[in-house]
Formats: sequence, structure tokens, C-alpha cells
Amino acid sequence: MKPDEPTWTPPPRDAAQPPAELRRILRLFRPYRGRLAVVGLLVGASSLVSVASPFLLREILDTAIPQGRTGLLSLLALGMILTAVMNSVFGVLQTLISTTVGQRVMHDLRTAVYAQLQRMPLAFFTRTRTGEVQSRIANDIGGMQATVTSTATSLVSNLTAVIATVVAMLALDWRLTVVSLLLLPVFVWISRRVGRERKKITTQRQKQMAAIAATVTESLSVSGILLGRTMGRSDSLTQGFAEESERLVDLEVRSSMAGRWRMSTIGIVMAAMPAVIYWAAGIALQSGGPDVSIGTLVAFVSLQQGLFRPAVSLLSTGVQMQTSLALFQRIFEYLDLTVDISEPENPVRLEKIRGEVRFENVDFSYDETSGPTLSGVDITVPAGAGLAVVGPTGSGKSTLSYLVPRLYDVTGGRVTLDGIDVRELDFDTLARAVGVVSQETYLFHASVAENLRFAKPDATDEEIEAAARAAQIHDHIASLPDGYDTLVGERGYRFSGGEKQRLAIARTILRDPPVLILDEATSALDTRTEFAVQEAIDSLSAGRTTITIAHRLSTVRDADQIVVLDGGRTAERGTHEELLQQDGRYAALVRRDTELAPVVAG
Repeated sequence: MKPDEPTWTPPPRDAAQPPAELRRILRLFRPYRGRLAVVGLLVGASSLVSVASPFLLREILDTAIPQGRTGLLSLLALGMILTAVMNSVFGVLQTLISTTVGQRVMHDLRTAVYAQLQRMPLAFFTRTRTGEVQSRIANDIGGMQATVTSTATSLVSNLTAVIATVVAMLALDWRLTVVSLLLLPVFVWISRRVGRERKKITTQRQKQMAAIAATVTESLSVSGILLGRTMGRSDSLTQGFAEESERLVDLEVRSSMAGRWRMSTIGIVMAAMPAVIYWAAGIALQSGGPDVSIGTLVAFVSLQQGLFRPAVSLLSTGVQMQTSLALFQRIFEYLDLTVDISEPENPVRLEKIRGEVRFENVDFSYDETSGPTLSGVDITVPAGAGLAVVGPTGSGKSTLSYLVPRLYDVTGGRVTLDGIDVRELDFDTLARAVGVVSQETYLFHASVAENLRFAKPDATDEEIEAAARAAQIHDHIASLPDGYDTLVGERGYRFSGGEKQRLAIARTILRDPPVLILDEATSALDTRTEFAVQEAIDSLSAGRTTITIAHRLSTVRDADQIVVLDGGRTAERGTHEELLQQDGRYAALVRRDTELAPVVAG
């Protein structure tokens, strides 16, 4: 990271997260109200059909079989078969609709998080590990799958089933129903305790998964492998990963076993309840209590088992929902990040852009605690002219260039494009107007043609080839076995530094921006490669407003205006010859470069 880059600090990893509001979670499902209503109807129909089966069974045991009524027996048996078939059909339809809704909600969340991250300032990404961001999108949202695809349906289905079953049980025998429901409040209390415990562990587990994802992303990239092997740290990296994985193992086991004995106790008690009901009915009969028919008793136990299954599922769903709150909290944390740079309500759109850039009394600082990075900078760059910005490391050169495409906003003064404050322009105008080529060229793991078309998706093959020729890279691409279909490799590692720079220049030529920013585009190259890249840059700069952030002064001698920054202020300005005659800071930088040139060449 450059010294004049921001120092945004993410929230501490162990900081307490605010509780996720249930209403906010429910709002995620609002666009799918119609489908959920259909699911509700299916759930209600399924519950009513389910409670009919025990009543049919009672009639079979108390009437059809004892009285030898074969026709009635056949109808009742057929009715029980039909209820099973209808339940299966309703279940399949419920699963289809609820899964579709759940997956759409997950899609909405993933898209919302990705869109939010696209709007975040560079400071966020310079201080946030890539693996952490990936984990939020993949692991956290992926971990919600069971909740958003089946939990809502399961909650409604089980709740409806419990209510319908309790009503049916009361209709059969209210005394046995009271006995069956005595322990239900205790079960609810236990499940809530278990849910809170698992929620806490889930938060820790997701953080650990994010840490592992970050370690993998950094150490198993091309750069990470090269660094690890050349430094002899492969074994220590493996050991570090093993320690991270060991911590995840512990959290996974704790998450799986949290409250397991307590929930098992609930299952044991519920499994024993039929025996308790049979025992209670037998004791009541022997002691002269109310007579309960065999059919009623069997039907009641069948309903009771039908009650326990959704009741246990309902309790488990409650535990799962509490656990999922930890995941929602982490996602909402990203969705609630403050976006510092946004379009105005009525942005200005420029169809034709001349390219005049002005810095008018510009002040800038990355945060309130640090000092100003830029202070009182006044520079005018006429359309089609070239400005070079030089100065020692940390003087604010790169920061100045970031203000033109609004990667950051000024804290004082203003930056204008064709006389209009860039903060008043729409993002599309800025993207069309300003092209950036930096020393850190980024290429996607895709073909050469796909990387170039990223600047202009509808570019023809002829336009791509013309841009590559202008960037002095066409001949090299044509010599490759697959030509423009050659995969560049992760971050372009199949190409040299100079070749990657020329690909980046070709990409910018294809976009054809009227304003060009060159941020030390050749500083990391050797002299011969720099010469080849400089020819491509000269081709790119022709007829454009060019702002060059320079480390090597040999690349800026022909600039229309050279500005020397020192401590965020304009120390000197003029042409190369004028500044040499002043014999000030610029002249000293030139003498330094001249002294270093033989050393570099050697």
C-alpha cells in the first residue's frame, strides 16, 4: 500500500454485533408474498388432511371391524390411503415453492452485498482481507440456505399441524390432552436455551471460517506460493493453516453438540408419552374412571405422535432460527456499511467531454485524526494537455489522481471536469471520461480478448486488434499458440510485467477516455521494457488530457506542465526547462535520477 493511501479500519472481529431485527429479515420475503400465500394454503390443507387419518382409524377399530361392515371398512381404508397420497403431493408442492422462494432470497442477498461492496471506497479494500469478503458472500449467505429455503415453510407447517392436532385431541379426550401437554412449556424453555448457545458458537464459527478463507486466498494465490517457497515458509504456512483448521474443528463439534443432550431428553420424554397415555387410561379404567374405547385410545396416541413430530420440529426450527440470526447479523453488517461516495439526486450527464481538469484549492485527508494529505492545491490542466505530478514518496501524488475519477472525494475545494464539479456528474460520465493505468496491472483469469473487452464489451475483433497494435502488444499476442484466446493466468502471471502493462494500455485505448491518468505506470519496469511501454503510452496519450504520476522523471520531461508536490502542497510548477532553471526541488530530483541511472543500467 502506498504511504498516501487511506487507513480505513474495519470493525474489530470480536466486537459485539447488533441484534438482527426480525422485521428486517421478514422484509426479505416481501417480494414473494404471493408464493408464500400459496404455501400457506398448502400447509393448511395438509394439516387438515393429516388430522383426518386418526379419526378414520378410530372408526375402523370401533365400528367397521367389530360390526363386520366390509364396505365401510374398505371406504375408511381407502380414505387413509388418499390422505397419505394428498399429504405427499402437498409436501412436494410446498418444497418446490418454498425452495424457489428461499433461493431467490439468497440471490437477492448475494446481489445486495456484492452491489454494496462495489460502492465501497478503496480504503475499505486496502484494509479488509479478500478472504473475509468472500466468506461473507459464500459461507455466511450459504449457511442461511436451510433457514430461508425451508425454515419459514417448516415453521408455518409445523405450527399449523400443532394447532390442528391439539384441536383434534381435545375433540377426542380433553383429559388425555392435558396430560400430553403438561411438559410442553419446559420443552420450549430448553429449546430457547439451546438456540442462544448455538447462536453464540455460530458467530465464532463463521469468523473462523472467514479467517481460513482469507488464509487460503492469500497463501494459495500465485504470489502467495512464490513468496512461501522462495522464503522457505511452506511448512510454517501449512502449520498455521492446520492450527486455524483445528480451531474450526473444535467450533464445529461444539456447534453440533450444543444442547444435544437436552434436546435428546425431549425426544426420550416424547417417545415415552404413548406408554404414559396407555398406563393412565388403564389405571383410570381399573379405578372406575371414565371409559375410553380402544379406537379412541389408539386414535389419540396416533394424534399425539402426530403432535410430537411437528412440536419437536418446531422447537428445532426455533433453535435453527436463533442460530441463523448470527449469519444475518454478519450480512447486515456489510449492508449497513456507510457509502461515502454516491451520485447526487439529479446528476449531470455529459455527452461530449472535452477533458479540461481543474483542482481548485483542493484539501484532502483520509480521516479526522490524521493530518491533511493535500492542502490548497490549485492546478489547471487544459483539454488535451499533459500534466506531470512529481515529488517524494508520501507527498500526495497518487491521492491527487484518485480525486479525478472520484475514487475519493475532496474534503475541501473542488475538482472539476469541463467546469463541472465531479461530485455533480453521474458515474457513467466519469467512467467514460477518465481512464486509469497504474503500475499494479490487474488482469482476470480469462483470455486476452476477454480482458480487453472488459473495457468495451461490444468491441469487435478488429477494434481489439487495433488497440493491441497501438499498445505495441499485438505481435506478441499473435505469436502465442492460441492468440487472443490465450488464458492470461491468475493476475496475468503468464505475461511479463511489461506485457501486462501494454495489455492494460490496450484495454484503456479500447475504452478511449478523453482524460488519462498514468499512476507510475512504468516505475516497476526495467529500462528496456520501460522504453517499449512508453511508446505505447505515447500512443495512448495523443490528443488526450493526461495526468502522469511519475517516479522516474525521464518519462515526464515533455509534459506541458510539471507540478512538484511536497507535504501535500504545490512546491513548484512549470516546464522541465523552467524548473531546472529554478534549481529547486525538481532540479534536485533530476540530479538524483541522473546519479542513479548508471547504477540501474549496471
